[in-house]
Amino acid sequence: MIIKKVLIPLFFISLLASSFSLKAQKEREPEPIITRILFVFDGSKSMYARWESGQKIDVARRLMGKMLDSLKSLDQENLQLALRVYGHQKPVPPQDCNDTRLEVPFAENNFNSIKRTLKGISPKGTTPIARSLERSAYDFGDCENCRNIIILITDGVESCDEDPCAASRLLQQRDIALKPFVIGVGLDENFRETFECVGTYFDAADEETFENVLGIVISQALDNTTAQVNLLDGNGLPTETNVAMSFKDVVSGKIKRQIVHTLNTKGVPDTLYLDPLLTYDLIVHSIPERELKGIKVSAGQHNVIGLDLARGGLKLQNQQRGGQDMQALIFEAGNDRPLHMQELNSTVEYLEGNYDLEILCLPRIFLKDVRIDAGKTTNISIAPPGTASFNSSSPGYGSILHLKDGVWTWVHDLDTKKSRQSIQLQPGTYRVVFRSKLSKQSLYSVDEEFTISSGTTSIVKLN
Repeated sequence: MIIKKVLIPLFFISLLASSFSLKAQKEREPEPIITRILFVFDGSKSMYARWESGQKIDVARRLMGKMLDSLKSLDQENLQLALRVYGHQKPVPPQDCNDTRLEVPFAENNFNSIKRTLKGISPKGTTPIARSLERSAYDFGDCENCRNIIILITDGVESCDEDPCAASRLLQQRDIALKPFVIGVGLDENFRETFECVGTYFDAADEETFENVLGIVISQALDNTTAQVNLLDGNGLPTETNVAMSFKDVVSGKIKRQIVHTLNTKGVPDTLYLDPLLTYDLIVHSIPERELKGIKVSAGQHNVIGLDLARGGLKLQNQQRGGQDMQALIFEAGNDRPLHMQELNSTVEYLEGNYDLEILCLPRIFLKDVRIDAGKTTNISIAPPGTASFNSSSPGYGSILHLKDGVWTWVHDLDTKKSRQSIQLQPGTYRVVFRSKLSKQSLYSVDEEFTISSGTTSIVKLN
């Protein structure tokens, strides 16, 4: 009975701990991305012009309504729509370049509100495209997990002597909205170049094309786009993995995704979800880093991104027991800026190539053009240091010199506040030059030669 009384609480504690663990894991999962689509709709006077089966405004309203009905039937989660209209409030003349307004703000399931608003539009005014794009920046509220898309539907070009291209660039550079879609409703083909700098331009020359283009644009905005990154080894096979990667938006310069590359149980890189409306620079945080610029992924497809990442290992080791941990600075051959600081008795992967090493011991050890080959490990063994124990009757001024190739070279200064001190040195022949603080003449300087062996202590008396 006593055992049962002990085990039952432990069982419930275990369940509770497991519950907290699952909850913590769930909390770490990222929130689903919300897609917000803002329709910027032309309500200017020219929309009364005849086009195919009727006036442009009527055709656009009808086909937009069909598209909204289709979206509603999909019951798409994490989708919000909004409608901004321009040129519909004040007639021309005179021209009012502030004639643009958010008519339906962002919300879920507001399809019918947008349809009703479109139905009530009476084209009257001018075409302030640039100002409408500028004002759209305020239509998108703050959201950490939203992708903001603008679909501009127009039958005319900018009429307020402003720059829609600059307005679009600013939206993208500030990471407010992705590159807009522009649908030209019966627009003169000569105006195509005017809009290609604003966004991805689609020419709706007739009703059927307009309907198809709407479908294509919505599909690109909503379709899942996947990718895998193949990190290629020295044999051109995608076996490299377990390295951090960043996907940077080329236009805004902001990091959009950061992950550690992984191979699944079948040895295939994990699938990533990328936004097809962005152009990416991929930074692989290897040593040294690799970068692949200007990556464009195809919407609604699985994209394979390849990058050469042939790596090999560098193993630094010594047999030192106790004492200070040694480190080494790693440089690309011929470069004076260190890439990495590596602990001795460790193995680190580097890109295939030649490297310079500086072992941070006393004296420093410099190794030039150390070769690292893909798929192999280069072994560097450093002799364990010994210890020099310096004893004097009083503190003083002293320097340690090392004999190499017949030349005495400075290694280290003694601590001027201590009469007893120990310093770890690499095996070799040394000399210490010392003068006590109590001695005011240089002729009282002493010099002692001594030898250091790995793992041993040499006592040096400075009397």
